[in-house]
Amino acid sequence: MFPPGTPTSFDLAERRVPAALVDAGLGGAAPVPYWLDRADRPEAGPRLAGSVRADLAVVGAGYTGLWTALMAKERDPDRRVVVLEGGRVGWAASGRNGGFCEFSLTHGDANGARHLPRETGRLAELGRRNLAEIGESVARHGIDCDYSPVGTLTVATEEHQVAWLAEDSAGDPASEFLDGPAVRAEVASELFLAGVRDRTGTVLVHPSKLAWGLAEACRDAGVEIFENTPVRALADHGADMVLRADGGVVRAPRVALATNAFPSLLRRHRLRTVPVYDYALMTEPLTDAQLAAIGWAGGEGIADLNNRFHYLRPTVDAAGGRRILIGGYDAVYHYGRSLHGGHDQNPATFRRLAAHFYALFPQLEEVRFSHRWGGAIDTCSRFFSFFDASHAGKVAYCAGFTGLGVGASRFGANVMLDLLSGERTELTDLELVRRKPLPFPPEPAAWLGVRATTAALVRADRNGGRRGPLLKALDAVGMGFDS
Repeated sequence: MFPPGTPTSFDLAERRVPAALVDAGLGGAAPVPYWLDRADRPEAGPRLAGSVRADLAVVGAGYTGLWTALMAKERDPDRRVVVLEGGRVGWAASGRNGGFCEFSLTHGDANGARHLPRETGRLAELGRRNLAEIGESVARHGIDCDYSPVGTLTVATEEHQVAWLAEDSAGDPASEFLDGPAVRAEVASELFLAGVRDRTGTVLVHPSKLAWGLAEACRDAGVEIFENTPVRALADHGADMVLRADGGVVRAPRVALATNAFPSLLRRHRLRTVPVYDYALMTEPLTDAQLAAIGWAGGEGIADLNNRFHYLRPTVDAAGGRRILIGGYDAVYHYGRSLHGGHDQNPATFRRLAAHFYALFPQLEEVRFSHRWGGAIDTCSRFFSFFDASHAGKVAYCAGFTGLGVGASRFGANVMLDLLSGERTELTDLELVRRKPLPFPPEPAAWLGVRATTAALVRADRNGGRRGPLLKALDAVGMGFDS
């Protein structure tokens, strides 16, 4: 599919790691998200039955919806807040991600500067404040989510990326540049050519435990959560909005839509996002000797600088065993914006991730994978969230987090609550909030465009990071991405 070019480290990994090793590693992996595969997963809450009146109705019980409901009650404890969830709390992206809770609201400073140059500095400040407030909320509500403020290690796996890291970290007191020997002394992988450690911008969490903890905090505050209750229609009835759902109806003067990757109840936003499937593997618990062989004493999250990037992190399971997650690389779009449970499994991607894992850590060839899974994330053309209000300010909407939702969802919830208040605030005045990303085209142009863009990103990775004509054209019209 892709034209020839200089192979990347991970191209070579796929060629050199024996197929038998990949087969053995994946042979016993359960096809379910590791984070959700727990005996202590809360039982599903009640379904909606009949007619309910609320002051605020929230659609979606992932991070965005749960933060919205919780902070609505914190702003006004007497407000009746109802959450409607089509499945179970945190079952979708909020329970399937890598658990990287980042301060960035714009998918990195460079991407923010490309799209919102006048607000880059202020958005960084707001993002850091948001991350700090997440930690405060987790502590205040006693949410057990394995909250770990260890930061990240960004690594170069290609020679041209070493200079990028050195340049980006220069003059930044929060960043520590590590040359090849230094980074390999931290994490023993010969593919790591340099690194930058940032201890302040990212917290690692257990994704599903964060969602379950937020739901418990909501219920403790008096929020009513109805699970397995898909909302089918949204209609304006004078002073109220009416949500027609399986099992009943909810009437409320204010509605917050937090459906993210799923089709918006506001039809005008159907072209502003596309669902892209991301995949991950989790290892079995490592032995003490295996852990010692890779180091990684700091326990940071790790990401590389490729366009098709990987993310890795350690985690501790319920029995105290230490595991490693690897995810990313492939981002798969299905024709027609298709969302289907069958897309959660992608054997070709799992094989690539397994091969890349063993190439990164050949000393762990005896380690097997316990879980393999995928899930949809909501991507928009600027690669960070956008907002809207409709029906004379009675409905607020946000989506498009593009993998940043663990942290940025709380910021998005605050924005929606400000929009629904009808008052002008610092958040509602932000260009981030007022401007919309360009929509994606309808099919078949969307599918063809994603295919062409993916191929261009691969070519850039194989060409020293240099962006070709298609990527430069996308940059020029505001649909490019530069993290």
